[in-house]
Amino acid sequence: MTINVIDTHAHIVLGKAFGKAGKYGPDTGLDENGTPYFRIGSYKMKPMQYEGTIFMENNLRIEAMDKLGIDLQLLSPNPLTMFHRIEGDIANEFCKIHNDAMVESVQEYPDRLLGSATLPMQDVDAACKELERAINELGLVAVSTGTDYPFGLDDPRLDDFYKTVVDLNVPLFLHPASTGGAEGPDDWRMGRYDMSIMLGYAYEETLAVATLIIGGVLDRHPDLDICISHGGGAMPYLIERFSEMSEFRDWAPEGVQKNGFVNELKRLWFDAHVHGEKSQKMLFDLIGEDRLVYGTNFGGWDTPKKLEDFAPNLTNNAKKLLRLNN
Repeated sequence: MTINVIDTHAHIVLGKAFGKAGKYGPDTGLDENGTPYFRIGSYKMKPMQYEGTIFMENNLRIEAMDKLGIDLQLLSPNPLTMFHRIEGDIANEFCKIHNDAMVESVQEYPDRLLGSATLPMQDVDAACKELERAINELGLVAVSTGTDYPFGLDDPRLDDFYKTVVDLNVPLFLHPASTGGAEGPDDWRMGRYDMSIMLGYAYEETLAVATLIIGGVLDRHPDLDICISHGGGAMPYLIERFSEMSEFRDWAPEGVQKNGFVNELKRLWFDAHVHGEKSQKMLFDLIGEDRLVYGTNFGGWDTPKKLEDFAPNLTNNAKKLLRLNN
């Protein structure tokens, strides 16, 4: 099969993981008005219907992929179920079950689907151990986590995790969640009008990019491949603010001092799933095509109605990032 288009931004909801995080769920149901919801902890996202959709039915997913023109898709966990802020032992058990279920799911269509691992990032030792199992024993090809751990992405306690990712030769995909898995958004204002998705995601992605660069993560782990969702949030719009301030502040790490913020930014990867031609142009002009991969948020409200013209041009990048040429 010739692979012309690879989608690196596609979530899946795995029924076998329902109820496997104890009181945190996850589960689905109908509220008193008959509105479908998806629950994690005390938080219910609604209206949200997953049963009978491409999120849970792979035959429907493949049909939709064929219709849109996607040849291969990397599946990642629903961001709501990343559970980085619940008890570590509960999260660890959930991740094991989820990763087992992910493997079963992608094996239904092994030529069309790839799977990424989910990890209990609140317990770095457990996360490293589960990542090794997910890659070496289960055959998953990447790792997907949130952006908001109980500690910063530049925290030294993550160095063992980043080293494990490099040693296993897999990419790390970062995608925000609306919640840490126990309740709604930390900022109550984000819980209204879908602000957690429209604005909260961009905030988290921008903060993640800045923290990785300014926090010296790339200096300490030069071979680490990290891909940030949605073009890095608002970073293309704010790049001059970050670049100019990093020129004279003493917090700038060695890489930024030597190469400049923009050049360090280009050591990261980004999925090009951003909205509108103007935003896409800003992203391509800033990052350059060779560090971008294609993404759709497949099945979500913002899935493109048709493939963007640049989609096939990013396929070799995805092959490189996912180590498919090996």
